[in-house]
Amino acid sequence: MKKGKEPAKVVIIGGGFVGAASAFALTMTGTAAEIVIVDTNKDKAKGEALDISHGLSMVRHQNIRDGVYEDVKGADIIIITAGSARKPGETRLDLAKKNVGIAKAIIKNIMQYYDGGIIIVVSNPVDILTKIIWQESGLPRSKVFGSGTSLDTSRYKHLLSEYYDVDVTKVNAFIIGEHGDSMVPVWSHASICGIRLDDFDKLTAKKLDKKYIEEEVRTCGAKIIQLKGATYYAIAMSISKIVEAIIMDHRTIMTASTVLSGQYGINDIAMSLPCIIGANGIEQVLDIELSENEHKSFLESADKINEVLVNAN
Repeated sequence: MKKGKEPAKVVIIGGGFVGAASAFALTMTGTAAEIVIVDTNKDKAKGEALDISHGLSMVRHQNIRDGVYEDVKGADIIIITAGSARKPGETRLDLAKKNVGIAKAIIKNIMQYYDGGIIIVVSNPVDILTKIIWQESGLPRSKVFGSGTSLDTSRYKHLLSEYYDVDVTKVNAFIIGEHGDSMVPVWSHASICGIRLDDFDKLTAKKLDKKYIEEEVRTCGAKIIQLKGATYYAIAMSISKIVEAIIMDHRTIMTASTVLSGQYGINDIAMSLPCIIGANGIEQVLDIELSENEHKSFLESADKINEVLVNAN
């Protein structure tokens, strides 16, 4: 992995809403020297690359272009955003069955040209596809992981910052488990500038409605889809943060979906826990102490992911 200021190459598989927004977010940070967008709709990929390229004079010089799977050669990071979106009336299992087939085809194409680098899975259902893509690739667990609950965690922090009317960057909280309905907000470790929420309530004479926050985190994505048809900006910002952590070897701690190897007694299921992310991908999975209820909910989340995985594969 190239570190620091050495030129880095990022290939994005999928030029739809999330893929294009991710390319734009990466361009704005200037972390990668080269960004390649690969899509079955070649005109769409070319158009997105051109559109972003036309603004480079206001950021910094980078090579933003459309490409093909062969461009995976020499890539430091490969981001998979391609897949079918969930349609009205479709179940999670319906979506999983469709996208598992797509994911297997994508990773087969990638591995024809793969010569290193880290694979980040963003396509949904992300936990299911992370496990499938890791399995099909034959790569180490640290080299294949998903965006997981990084977006849910960011939404969680935003809602807490709004409730307490404080700087969102001072909120320390995270969500583990599934990127989906069985996600687990970890209240036992949530704090604002190091102050536990129960103590912050006393300082501010407030009483946090945890059930309201949990429900908002679970449903806000659906609300955005109802309002504008899709969600893509926030996840693109999350992806950009992950890419920066890898390329710059920041060893940033974020929640990511990784295939577990014994954490909390769970094996070979991809789900989110706080991870140290650096030049080698997932440098370490942090199996932190959970409350009894959080631990129980995490195990239930694993069961739900596994149920879909068994029926979709």
